[in-house]
Amino acid sequence: MERIVEQGLLYDFYGELLTEHQRRIYEDVVFHDLSASEIAREQGISRQGVHDLVRRCDRILEEYEEKLQLVAKFMKIRDAAARIEEEADQFLKTGDRQRILTIQRLSGEISSTL
Repeated sequence: MERIVEQGLLYDFYGELLTEHQRRIYEDVVFHDLSASEIAREQGISRQGVHDLVRRCDRILEEYEEKLQLVAKFMKIRDAAARIEEEADQFLKTGDRQRILTIQRLSGEISSTL
């Protein structure tokens, strides 16, 4: 997964668990693409402090994912739902009943993931 996409997903799932200060700086770096110098000046901290905080936030978010696996489950469910949609489209076009069995299997995968 591309790093910025991964950071965004991790933040979407676990960002609320960071402190307000961590969230503000992390959002400025990752989402607003501000430089460490700009943020340091604005927050009254050093550039190194900004870099350290972002690395710490990345590590914290990754640790939450290691323990909870919410992003991994989301990705698995999203992929299975997309495959169900494809199988349903093919069933409607061809009437191939084997597609229904595939849809049932995929929906079972989703249920077991939840």
